Amino acid sequence: MLEADSSSLSLSALYAQLSPELERIVSANIRADAALLEEACQIAWAGLVANRDRLVPGTELGWLATTATREALKLARTERRELSLDAEEEAEGELLELALTPEPQQVIELRERLAEVRQLPARQQRLVMLHGFGYRYEEIALVTGESRRTVERQLLRAKRRLACLRQAAVASER
Repeated sequence: MLEADSSSLSLSALYAQLSPELERIVSANIRADAALLEEACQIAWAGLVANRDRLVPGTELGWLATTATREALKLARTERRELSLDAEEEAEGELLELALTPEPQQVIELRERLAEVRQLPARQQRLVMLHGFGYRYEEIALVTGESRRTVERQLLRAKRRLACLRQAAVASER
């Protein structure tokens, strides 16, 4: 695989020799766009520059592949977390259409509910909104990068907190 001992190669020669193989390995391990994979490989190379003296000669490719794969997963999770609902809607080319115009009393109730949701922590707000849009727990977990159990737990906490807020609002009206 390596034509010469990697400890005797300059960094530029090592890059020229290992870079194509590294990109092939990472693209085989992770399904993502080419820009994300390239970014992950570059982060791994930067790590190699910083840590080359600590690596056993000849293990650079394995270290790079492991590091780049982990970085690609991190970048993909971050990208999914930051994907807005508007971007997802535009990507699918669908527009939301309101079938009926709500009555004024319904508008007031909806605004009150939104005000209650805004009192939740940002993380719980995001999960409640996604759940309200009809996403299942698994889909929410995929979009946010959280585990399914975390989504369940955070939604349960949010529902409990909203129930307490509603009870407090009813009690203050009396």
